[in-house]
Amino acid sequence: MTPNDAQGAGPAGKTSDGPHIPKFCKAGVMTKEGPDFKVEVLTVPTPEPGPTELLIRLNCTGICRSDIGFMRTDFGHKLSSFGVQSPGHEGAGVVVKVGELVKDWKVGDRAGIKPMWSTCQNCQLCWTDKEAYCPTRLNSGMRVTGSYQQYITSPAHYTQPIPDGVPDHVAGPLMCSASTIYRSIRESKLQHGQWALFPGGGGGVGLQGVQICAALGLRPIVIDTGADKRAICMELGAEAFIDFKEVEDVAAEVVAIADGIGAHGVFVTAPSAYSYAVACIGTRVGGCILAVGLPPFDSPMIVGATPRQFIYQNLMIKGTLTASRRDFADVLDLAKRGKLKSITTEVFPIDRLPEAVEKVARLSILSTRDCDKGFIMTFLHWICEACLQKRRKNPEKKTVSQYWRDFKMLYLRCKKGQVVNPTHCEEIRKNINTEVKESSI
Repeated sequence: MTPNDAQGAGPAGKTSDGPHIPKFCKAGVMTKEGPDFKVEVLTVPTPEPGPTELLIRLNCTGICRSDIGFMRTDFGHKLSSFGVQSPGHEGAGVVVKVGELVKDWKVGDRAGIKPMWSTCQNCQLCWTDKEAYCPTRLNSGMRVTGSYQQYITSPAHYTQPIPDGVPDHVAGPLMCSASTIYRSIRESKLQHGQWALFPGGGGGVGLQGVQICAALGLRPIVIDTGADKRAICMELGAEAFIDFKEVEDVAAEVVAIADGIGAHGVFVTAPSAYSYAVACIGTRVGGCILAVGLPPFDSPMIVGATPRQFIYQNLMIKGTLTASRRDFADVLDLAKRGKLKSITTEVFPIDRLPEAVEKVARLSILSTRDCDKGFIMTFLHWICEACLQKRRKNPEKKTVSQYWRDFKMLYLRCKKGQVVNPTHCEEIRKNINTEVKESSI
C-alpha cells in the first residue's frame, strides 16, 4: 500500500527550509470496533511534531494480522480506550520536519515506524535488550496513532533509520514480521546447520522466518498445506515442506528429514490450534519451542505436550514478543545485503485501504480454519479407528454415535472459523481410550 499518493489532501502549510506539508492528510480510521469492525479513509489534521519528535511522510505501511486482532478486540484491549483511531505499525517513509531539540536527524532521512513507538530507555529491561517488555512502552497503532495514515510523528530517539538499498515496500513489513521472528530465532540460540521447524509456517511471519533461517545457515522445515505455500517456502530457502493433508505421520516425516533425530528448534508463528497442538512433534532431546503467534486473549490453546514429555525430552518452551533496536538494525542489514526477498503480494493506494484490510482479515480467518481443519482431520482419522476397534469388540454397545457427535461439533466450530480447543480433543481421546480398553477385556 502507498499512503503518500495525495499530499495535497488539504490546505498547504509550507516551511521555509523544508518540503511542502499539507495541513490535512488522509488516514485509515477505525470507525467501528469489535468483531464487525470497519475502517474508512478520512481526512485528518496533519500532526505537528514535538520538540524531540520527527514528522514522517509515510510512503507505505504493511497490514499485519495483529492489526485485525486489535480492531476485533481479540487481545482484550480496545484501541478506543487509548484514543487511537488509526492502527498500523509497519511504516516506512521520509522525515519532512524535525523538532527543535532534535540533533541526529534531518529532513530527507529515511525512517521506519515499528511496533514499539517508544520505550523509556531507562529501566532494567531496556538496558538488557528486552525493551519490548518495558512497562512504560507505547505501542504504535495501539496506544498511539499508527501507520495507517500519510503523516505520523515519531520520537527521534526511537525512530528506526532505514538504509539505502532497502525499498520502502520491503522495509515496511520488516518493521514487524521479519524483526519479530528474527528476535525469536536469536533467543532460540540455534547454531549454523541446525534444524528449525515451522508448523503453520506458510504465513507472513513464518515465511520471513524461513528466509532468515536460510540466511543465517539454519535448515528450515515447514509444516503447512497447499501447492502455493509449498512453492514460496521452497523458493525462500526451506529445505523441506510437509503437507499435513498428504502426509499421514507428520512427526515421523520431521524426524526422518532432521537427521533421523528431530528438529533443534520449533517456531510457532501461526496462532492456530493445530500449530500449537503439534509444536512438540518431531523435536529432538534438548529442543526449544518458541511461541510467537499470539492467539486471542481468551483462547484455550495449549502447547501440545505434557510435563512428562518436557521432562523426558529436556524440552524448553519460550515466548517472544517483538524486536529490539538491535534486532531491527540486523534485519535491515540482511535486507540491504540482498539476503531477504520481499514477500509483499499486493500494493494498494491509500484510498483502497479498507479493501486491503478486509482482504487480510478474510485471509486471516481462512488461514486459521485451514490449519484447524488439518488438526480436525487428523483427529477424525484417529477417532474413526478407535470407534471401529470398539465396534468390533462390542458391537452391541452404541457409543460410536456419541463420539461422532463430538467430532461433528468440533468440525462445525472449525467451519465457522472458531478456534478448536485441543484440550477438549484430548478429553474425547481419553474417553475413547478408556472405552476401547474396557471393550477389549
